[in-house]
Amino acid sequence: MSRTLFEHRKSQRIIDLLEQGGATGVYFVGGSVRDHFLDQQNIKDIDIEVFGLNYDEMVGILSPYFRVNLVGRSFGTLKVDQQIDVSIPRRESKMGIGHKSFRVDTAPDMTFPEAAKRRDFTVNAIGMKRDGTVVDPYNGVEDIRRKTLRATSDAFSEDPLRVLRGMQFAARFGFQLAPETAVMCRRLCGEFTALSPERVWGEWEKWATKSRFPSLGLRVLDATGWLVCFPELAALRGTPQHPDWHREGDVFEHVMSVVDQMALIVSEKRLSEQDRLTLMFAALLHDVGKPLTLIEREPGIWLSLGHSEAGVPLAQCFLETMKAPGRLVELVLPLVREHQAHMQLPRGETPSDTLVRQLAYRLKPTKMRLWGDLVAADTNDQVAHSPQPWLDAAKRLGIDNTPPKPLLQGRDLIALGMESGREMGEILKIAFETQLNGEFLTHEEATVWLKDFVFTRFT
Repeated sequence: MSRTLFEHRKSQRIIDLLEQGGATGVYFVGGSVRDHFLDQQNIKDIDIEVFGLNYDEMVGILSPYFRVNLVGRSFGTLKVDQQIDVSIPRRESKMGIGHKSFRVDTAPDMTFPEAAKRRDFTVNAIGMKRDGTVVDPYNGVEDIRRKTLRATSDAFSEDPLRVLRGMQFAARFGFQLAPETAVMCRRLCGEFTALSPERVWGEWEKWATKSRFPSLGLRVLDATGWLVCFPELAALRGTPQHPDWHREGDVFEHVMSVVDQMALIVSEKRLSEQDRLTLMFAALLHDVGKPLTLIEREPGIWLSLGHSEAGVPLAQCFLETMKAPGRLVELVLPLVREHQAHMQLPRGETPSDTLVRQLAYRLKPTKMRLWGDLVAADTNDQVAHSPQPWLDAAKRLGIDNTPPKPLLQGRDLIALGMESGREMGEILKIAFETQLNGEFLTHEEATVWLKDFVFTRFT
């Protein structure tokens, strides 16, 4: 078991000061304790809960020794050196629907079981003293062992965002939702629209960047009825596929397989957080156009021709509804549109340099190498559908990590006596298309082509 919590010197110093200042109880709580029992290394988010001191007393004790941020005063929380959250117990009373309508009252005289009762899941309701003593009034350690997400109490129902927290916890840790908790979640489905898009995005972002078992998170949405809150995904359930090409079942089951495969790829390659976000959402959304384009060519033989292009506006809607960063949307949509680009060739046929250049350009601002990862996850490395010949050519052409750039610029036309304007723009567009077709490969060759083109056009 990791001893990260006990070796964290700053948190030990904080506990020393609080106990010397009169605290009746100081505990590590929340995700740091859960991660401790999961034997997670490099625990970063450390939370400490303090009993027997009020907020001002806690601030007075710590301020002489640390930088104390009071931004969480209304919740009884302060942040020490921008690293460690230190809080006192609080009571929360729901005043309306959604995630924001709460009245919060700090209560330093509460017992640990009373304070822990407001936490979402039992796995997050465990306390640990500095000497390793565990306080576990709701059997959270046992639920960790059983990989079960169980609501700590009926207070779970006061905050519908907890359903999405359950989604990303399941995806990150390989947990499954307890049946009685799934029932509670189902009753909260009507409150989804009261959640702010930013909060919803926050949980999906964690699903994408931290999950090892992303399909388990999506199964939580399915089991709780919350899949309907994301209509682009809900439509995948029950949408049939060609039985010879997709033995896993409907489109939803296919996507479950692809997101899990993608999680393995991004982990093995140790990709950046931006690349991981891009690929996980591309894997999630790559087939959202299939329900819209579904046809039954003959009994039992289902096809979704044109689903790649049809999926682009649906993927855009999914991301923009929850206010995902605009840059992410720009990176994901070309991958959705082009995830079947390699299928334009017969199996085993090597793509021409022209086809590779054209694809790399259509993918901008994303990268060919990311497209290759999406195709690999989608096809599960089937040799017949491998993106590798395309990637090999892109690397040889120097466009695997950046789209092709025009060899000719406006200054080249000005050097020939042409003035800036609409006609210049048209010529540059034709020149770039010609470049992508491979008719010239260097600036010198491009200049020769340009002179011939201009001479032919204007004589």
